[in-house]
Amino acid sequence: MSFDLALRATEVLLALAILQHSAEHLVAPMAERRLFIPRMALAVLVLAGVGAWAVWALWLWGLVILRRFDGPYNGGSDKMTLLVLTCVALVYLAPTPRWQEMALAYLAVQLTLSYFVSGWIKVINPTWRSGEALCDVFRYSAYPVSRNLRGFANWPGLLFVASWAVMGLELVFPLTLLHPNALIVGLALCALFHISNACFFGLNRFVWAWISAFPSLIWFQDRIL
Repeated sequence: MSFDLALRATEVLLALAILQHSAEHLVAPMAERRLFIPRMALAVLVLAGVGAWAVWALWLWGLVILRRFDGPYNGGSDKMTLLVLTCVALVYLAPTPRWQEMALAYLAVQLTLSYFVSGWIKVINPTWRSGEALCDVFRYSAYPVSRNLRGFANWPGLLFVASWAVMGLELVFPLTLLHPNALIVGLALCALFHISNACFFGLNRFVWAWISAFPSLIWFQDRIL
């Protein structure tokens, strides 16, 4: 994948992520809607590819929202969205093609680390290794899990296997950079993982936020191999 194609694909997916996140606030009080309707308008401009100024305007508006909510109020998905947006903005700020590549490469490295570090934190936790952590997620979590899905907590063997499948995917993910086919499989499995989290726990914001960084990693692998 070429640099220009990776950058454009990242912009498009990022704009879709921001539109999804912002649409949730259209039912909020008017003061909150005034924050997110301009954000949606800027995301549409980025989606249309109008230029670097739209990306930077979106980044600056993101700082306004951060101040309003005293930080990334929705946790990891907001942090990843801001990371992707910052790296894209830095590409347009960079004075030379080499520094532009550095900005996109930084995003690719951070994406890789996000999976590996998450897997490492889980695997050193005995409750994750036993499967009990995932049982507790279904049994006690405040996530919007339906009553039928809570029944998975009564299947400890299944959740033990699921726990190790998640940890294994996250821990070996950096190795997918060694071969293009391995990376495609790894990214497909990660996308399926995020979609599963959206279905089981309502974590829909994570899907587009993480997928928006995938093109940078595909380009990065082509660059380093």
